[in-house]
Amino acid sequence: MNFKPILYVEDEENDAFFLQRAFQQAEIPHPLVVVPDGQEAIDYCLASGRYQDRGEHPLPFLVLLDLNMPKKSGLEVLTWIREEFLLRTLPIIILTSSLQEADIHRAYQAGANAYLGKPSRPDDLLKMVMAIKDFWIDHNRAI
Repeated sequence: MNFKPILYVEDEENDAFFLQRAFQQAEIPHPLVVVPDGQEAIDYCLASGRYQDRGEHPLPFLVLLDLNMPKKSGLEVLTWIREEFLLRTLPIIILTSSLQEADIHRAYQAGANAYLGKPSRPDDLLKMVMAIKDFWIDHNRAI
């Protein structure tokens, strides 16, 4: 069976490592594709640059998006995706360390489907990943 990828936009290597590990522990069959900044996320979605081969880099069915990143912020990526006709219904979960009310408000205003704070403890991260799996992968029906 061919599982569509989940795109994780994260510039912190440790955060990416721990999320990949939690995905393995949760036995999520979808590949987790990690890109280190907002511009690479856009390039991936556009099949541009090193992501030109859609067979090798298929469109994701879910995006996990950090807010604070180099080149283009998560909010800029979110806004860009919501303006793209073929991508605007793509489910996007903000996964960030910022719990500031203004950031939460801006993310939902820009079209985020969910806003999650990054857990600092591995067991809490695994619980969050299991919740993502339960709702967004096992039960949610995306277009």
